[in-house]
Amino acid sequence: MSVSLLLVPLAMAGVAAVQARAGKSDGVCDVRTRMRDVTLLGEALRDTGATVVTSGETLTAVWGETKASATFTRDAEGIWGAHFTGIQRDRAVELVTAVDEAYGRRVQRAVLERLRDQAPAAGLRLESESVTNDAVRLVFEVERA
Repeated sequence: MSVSLLLVPLAMAGVAAVQARAGKSDGVCDVRTRMRDVTLLGEALRDTGATVVTSGETLTAVWGETKASATFTRDAEGIWGAHFTGIQRDRAVELVTAVDEAYGRRVQRAVLERLRDQAPAAGLRLESESVTNDAVRLVFEVERA
């Protein structure tokens, strides 16, 4: 008996997770994300070319080529939101979409690592793994006692 798992990056769920509202002045935009894990968020920001500085419960990201910056803080639900400066709303949404996709890939990697690590204790042996641009397929063999 085998078990197949198909992991699709969270970013494939769509850009609906990204909600933006333009500020009253040009170059300021607030964006609410669906991201929760600070470590994965920092890694995802770096994946998009940002320089990241962490200070307490705040992450600041600066993208060198555009000089755009975003300050990430958590809301009451633990979800990160970003306050962009030096950038127009459309570009802020593009950056958050890129970060969201990178975050989804980081989450997928973390889940894969956990599955590989925990499979033997659950009586599963990894038989095969295939990777495409959109998904990772793992096939586990159920080991008989």
